[in-house]
Order: sequence, then C-alpha cells, then structure tokens
Amino acid sequence: MKIGFVGASGLMGHGMARHLLAKGHELSITVHRNRERVADLLAAGAREAKDAAALAVSSEIVFLCVTGTPQVEATMATLLPAAPRGLLVVDCSTSEPASTTQLREQAAARGVSFVDAPLSRTPVEAEAGRLNVMVGAEPAVFARLEPVLRCFAENVFHVGGPGAGHVIKLLNNFIAQSICTATAEAFAVGSKAGIDPKKLVELISAGPVNNGLFQAMAKTLSGQLDGLKFELDNARKDVRYYTHLAESVAAPSIVGEAVHQALTLASALGHGRKFVPSLVEAQEQLTGAQLVPKKP
Repeated sequence: MKIGFVGASGLMGHGMARHLLAKGHELSITVHRNRERVADLLAAGAREAKDAAALAVSSEIVFLCVTGTPQVEATMATLLPAAPRGLLVVDCSTSEPASTTQLREQAAARGVSFVDAPLSRTPVEAEAGRLNVMVGAEPAVFARLEPVLRCFAENVFHVGGPGAGHVIKLLNNFIAQSICTATAEAFAVGSKAGIDPKKLVELISAGPVNNGLFQAMAKTLSGQLDGLKFELDNARKDVRYYTHLAESVAAPSIVGEAVHQALTLASALGHGRKFVPSLVEAQEQLTGAQLVPKKP
C-alpha cells in the first residue's frame, strides 16, 4: 500500500516505519530537524514529503506517531484540508479521548476515517517489530487495517469501537506509572527505615507482585537508569490525560492524581527529560536516601 508516516524520527516511530518499508509498502515520511534518525529509511527507499498535506495526497493510509494531543491536532490541521475521500488516518500517539472524538468527526465530514491505535511496549520492541497495538475502530475498518499493523506489531487488539483505543491506553499507562511511582517511593522509605532495598527486590522477584516494570525500576539500585526508555515528562502527560478522562466521566481518581503529582514533582526537580526510572533520583532528593550508586 501507499503509506504516509508522521513521526518516523521518534523512538517508536522509527522502528514502525522501518518495518512497513521492509514489508514492501511504499513509504513516504515527513522529515523534521533530526534527519539522522531517518537517514536509513530514506536510503532504503522511503520518500520525503514536504508536510502532512503532501502525505495525505499521495497515501492510502497515514500513520501519526507524535508526542500527544497538541501535535496530533496540529498535524491534522495541515493534513485534513488536502485529504482525499477514503483516506485512513491512524493515530498511534497517546492522545486525549475528547480530542480524538472531535478529530474523528472533523475527518468524517471530509470522507476520511480517523482511527485511534496507540501502542505499548518500548522502542526496543518497535525496532524488533514486536509492539502491542490497541485499536478503536468499526469492524470493517479494523479488518482493512490489521494486516498493515502486523508489519510492526506482535499483538493487535481490537479493543472496541472508535475511541476505545485511547481510553484503554490511558488505563494501561496509569497502571504502569502507578507501579513505577510506588516502587520508587518504597525504595526510599525502606532505605530510610534501615533496610537494604535490594532485599525487597529479592522478595518481590520471587512472588506475585513481580513484573517487568518493577524490574526496570529495580535496576536503578545497580546504577542503571534506562531500564525503561520512556521519558518522564511523557509519562506525566499520559497520567494527566488519564485524570482528565476520569474527571470527564465523573469518576474519582485519587491514586491517579497522586501519581500525576509525583511525576510533576520529579519533573520540577529537574528529571523531566530523563527516563521514568529517575523517579528514584527524585526520591533521593526528597528524602535524603542513598539509592542509586554514584559514579566515582
């Protein structure tokens, strides 16, 4: 198929675009400042498009894999006026469901389908073609899209009708960041109480509380702060979207607000552009605990 891609230079987007190209699709991409990240794609046959409008004109499907709602809205403002009827736009970003609904309605008025298909797992799986994708779409649209998604995804979940993908993604990320935030706090409290947090890791590793996110956070105790390659500021944004979602359906979000504030505090302490495991560094600043081994 003729596929356009916005966000191919990103940590997730690069691997996705590379696999689409490798599976034989005609790929066109927009290129921004970071040209080094897409040099291999261009060398392998991807075409460079001037902007999202140019992608819309030349593509059957356009993928968006950008930071969040403001970037999706800005891209759609450029793309939609040029979009031909029948175009399928797939938003793989983590976006606010209310905005997704508005964009879907605007697209439908022009004969364009707008599908939410956010991602889980990490850039490592993106490069390996093993992402998880959660799709909110009508069955017929999902049937058209699924074979393309499987070019870069190990698991493709049809989670419901239009909009369901972004809701499920926010629930997923809220749970994930709750685990990370609670782990960082537990390490600090345990250290202040006089125990070795590595003993906590031994216990949890052998029991039902264990999971991959906990193990990524546990690596901080050995000095590794990139066990989870997800920017803390992006995590903060995602949990903010979750609390907005909870408010919109009149559901209390006591834990969600606490997790969001913990991430906001870590960002205010200077860790926003680091990865999520730096929540442990923020706890060091707050409590005086010594958790991450310091380099000599």
